[in-house]
Amino acid sequence: MTSPIKSAEVLVVEGWLPDYAIQQALTEFKSGSYSLVITTGGSIEKGNYLSEYKNFAEVSAATFKKLGLESEKVVAVPTPVVIKDRSYASAAEFNRWLSDSNLNLQSINVFSLDVHTRRSWLLFKKLLSPNIKVGAIAAKTQDYDPNKWWDYSQGVRTIIDEGIAYIYARFLNWKS
Repeated sequence: MTSPIKSAEVLVVEGWLPDYAIQQALTEFKSGSYSLVITTGGSIEKGNYLSEYKNFAEVSAATFKKLGLESEKVVAVPTPVVIKDRSYASAAEFNRWLSDSNLNLQSINVFSLDVHTRRSWLLFKKLLSPNIKVGAIAAKTQDYDPNKWWDYSQGVRTIIDEGIAYIYARFLNWKS
């Protein structure tokens, strides 16, 4: 699902994305009219004792900087530890951070991976609309051919998992 807002001021990038998707997000940032990249994401569950970064928001922010994006254009917004509704928690934490900031945004684009983007878009819109317009941009996966997802075990698992998660977010999880 890709439905960007052409004049979005901020690109919100989910921090758990693989490096190739962060590179795609950087290309999007440079080609758009964005003033900031804001990264979201929860705690790193494996190897955090070995890493200076404790959450995906910080890892992806550091990756953007390593790829050449100026430090003042990147903000990490870590999500508190949750065991349920991680995508919702990231959107909620972004909303909280935004209300505490000096930014007066009219629109954002949420950047995520492949079919997960539809769910993230839904959740950000639930929390931010109608005050802020929310667009969505999906990074292209390298795990399978999206045009023939049924030919790949990873494609089948992703479509089924994300389909169930979307239904849960859309119809069964009535947070407001």
